[in-house]
Order: sequence, then structure tokens, then C-alpha cells
Amino acid sequence: MSIKLKKGYFNWRDLEKEWMKNPKFVREWEKIEPEYQLARSLIGLRLKKKLSQTDLARKIGTKQPVVSRIESMTTSTTISVLKRIAQALDVKLQIRFLPK
Repeated sequence: MSIKLKKGYFNWRDLEKEWMKNPKFVREWEKIEPEYQLARSLIGLRLKKKLSQTDLARKIGTKQPVVSRIESMTTSTTISVLKRIAQALDVKLQIRFLPK
């Protein structure tokens, strides 16, 4: 890998570009990308609303570990839970299929 570190840090976009040159990585990435995008979106919205995982869990009637597992992509969730999350975050849930 040719990514150079500055002061012990790396640029995430540069690292991602490097990884995307590897066909094996791309195949694996395509398998998890929907979950990753969901988790990233959820974390961003939750932080924008200044809510902790515990705060969000209370709003959707569950416990903090459930929110943690969704955000860390260690569990699958249901559309019903996603609807409750969307309502708690005051956003519209949109699920769609796109051409490749």
C-alpha cells in the first residue's frame, strides 16, 4: 500500500481509493455496502440531533445495545425498527432498488 501517513494519521479517502484497486476488496465491499451506508447514515443523523445511543434507544422503545449493533453492522434489523428510528430522528425513511 502506498498511502503515506502524516503525523500518525491517514486520509480515509486516499486509503479507500487504494483499496478499491483490489478486485477482491471490491467484491467484498459490494456485499456490505448497503449495511455500511445505513449505519453511516444512522450515526450521522443521530449525532446531528445530539442524541446518544441510549437516547435514541429510549425514543424507539428498545435498549442501547440494539442501536449499537445496528450502527456497528453486527446484526440485521427490520423495516419496522427502521421506521421507528426514522420517526424518532424526524426524517423520512426511503428504501429503494437502484440499477447496478
